[in-house]
Amino acid sequence: MDKKKTKQYEARLTEQRNMLLGMVERTEDYGREADRDVSQDPADKASNSYTKELLFSQSTNERNTLKLIEEALDRITERTFGDCINCSEEIQPKRLDAIPWTPHCIRCQEALEQGLLAEKEA
Repeated sequence: MDKKKTKQYEARLTEQRNMLLGMVERTEDYGREADRDVSQDPADKASNSYTKELLFSQSTNERNTLKLIEEALDRITERTFGDCINCSEEIQPKRLDAIPWTPHCIRCQEALEQGLLAEKEA
């Protein structure tokens, strides 16, 4: 992959990382606020519990994406960005345009989702 295209991906990944960091921070703040609201009403407690679970789920998804983005930025530094971490084949440009933090080509991603491929750390 040429340097210009890599720089474009790096800029997109950095922007996405910064946005997610802000979202994770806000989600944590909302979770702390929900903890402060100590009410005795069972309906309020149930609603509060649901809200905390929803925030936790969102935070987990954001953190997982954030981890993938950090790994993609590391691959840029290592000059392996754009290559599948499993088979080392080039990841299709359309796939990278859609999901620039993806570590796998479409073939390996499908195998991973079918349980035919063990997940590797990037």
